[in-house]
Amino acid sequence: MDDLPFSRRELLGGVGAGLLLPQAALAAPAKPRVGGRIRVASLSSSTADTLDPAKGALSTDYIRHYMLYSGLTQLDRNLVPRPALAERMESKDQKNWHVRLRRGVTFHDGATLTARDVAWSLLRHKDPAVGSKMATIAEQFAEVKATGPHDLIIRLTGPNADLPTILAQSHFLILRAGQKDFGTANGTGPFRCVQFRPGVRTLVRRNPDYWKPGKPYLEEIELIGIPDEVSRVNALLSGDVHLVIAVNPRSAKRVKASRRHALMESKSGLYTNLIMQQGAMPTGNPHFVAAMKYLVDRPLIKRALYRDYATIANDHPIPPFHPYYRSDLPQTSLDLDKARWHLQRAGLSGVRLPVYASPAADGSVDMASIMQEYGSRVGLNLAVNRVPGDGYWSTHWMKHPLTFGNTNPRPTADLIFSLFYKSDADWNESGWKNPRFDRLLLEARGEADQARRKQLYGEMQGLVHDRCGVAIPVFISLVDGFDRRLKGLYPMSTGGLMGYQFAEHVWWEG
Repeated sequence: MDDLPFSRRELLGGVGAGLLLPQAALAAPAKPRVGGRIRVASLSSSTADTLDPAKGALSTDYIRHYMLYSGLTQLDRNLVPRPALAERMESKDQKNWHVRLRRGVTFHDGATLTARDVAWSLLRHKDPAVGSKMATIAEQFAEVKATGPHDLIIRLTGPNADLPTILAQSHFLILRAGQKDFGTANGTGPFRCVQFRPGVRTLVRRNPDYWKPGKPYLEEIELIGIPDEVSRVNALLSGDVHLVIAVNPRSAKRVKASRRHALMESKSGLYTNLIMQQGAMPTGNPHFVAAMKYLVDRPLIKRALYRDYATIANDHPIPPFHPYYRSDLPQTSLDLDKARWHLQRAGLSGVRLPVYASPAADGSVDMASIMQEYGSRVGLNLAVNRVPGDGYWSTHWMKHPLTFGNTNPRPTADLIFSLFYKSDADWNESGWKNPRFDRLLLEARGEADQARRKQLYGEMQGLVHDRCGVAIPVFISLVDGFDRRLKGLYPMSTGGLMGYQFAEHVWWEG
């Protein structure tokens, strides 16, 4: 059964068929060995570090939580949900889900996992006192109830075929019912917490009773934070750490020059976008929006800003490697003649317009300078206002007619569209409102047939591409650095370090 192929339709459930998840999780490494201790450097470390999955806010938290806890499902490298604590999930209508748990799973304190633990873990996200980062998503949980020691039902407020994918996110990892003390961790994950010092380090040791036979392979992992990227790369090259997240493309040559080290590029949906407010002028003029998109030199941005660690984008947020990507949309490219024509049609030739950029929106300062140069050739005077990273998101983002945003990868098309493009979304950056798009979004969320779902998301990509006030030049790759003695790594588009889940899969050949 482990090697049987399953289609996304079978995995995500069809009407009358339900969702049957195959046993195999992620692909097994070739020749792993047990043993070894590594030190890993993430982006940050602070007193806000937490062992509560619901409160995870940064990559360091996500890494920590995946080491210590398990979820009902787990995404494979193709972002397909596979079984974890849930042995089976099924639904006939994508609204009422039956979950059967794996038997014989124990928490680190020896207690046996039951449906009551799962129901409690999911419902706590709805408690305002918890402060869950997924409280908005958890509003979809109309009822979560144990129906037996290993069985429970999840009833949603409306159909959502993405539930298995949502439940694989680190925030929804499972706790023992009633847990309130997060000075340490009591999960069912591959590692046990030995020491947790917020702002200093997390030390974990191999869980010999992990429910995946033979895993994990490493004996011990120490997780620290090194905020400065140059210092993080220096620590890797000196041998002080063995794995680092978020290597800047400018540091790639240094790492590649070392025989003992290598880079792993993960193609991702991360992007920095130009935001043109639709409720303001002249940015709300369709001809202005079109002109700005024709001023974007995507190959130059890919090559000069990201040293080719990027993928050309087409002014909508679904990357080419996504299963719902629409490949037949005409690619927008640099065209000064068309940009000049649209500016003239809008009556904006010779207009001076400020654009706000900041290091907080990765690459935006250089992108703005490139567009300023091309704009000067077609009669548009863009004044680049470079503002500090501190406070950018509260002071400038979405506060001016022309600004930049920066959006992290999301595991589903529904999440990215719901959070940033739906008419009433809090983060609808350009203030774009399209009733047709909103209707398609709700229809796609509850659609079980994958061919129809891809068609719906394809039309939505076309609407954003043609009419939305955002320009997305490239999708930025995630780059990690590692000691070559560390084996079993592979890229995942949801985040660095294998979507933050490297710990249970890698081994050491030191």
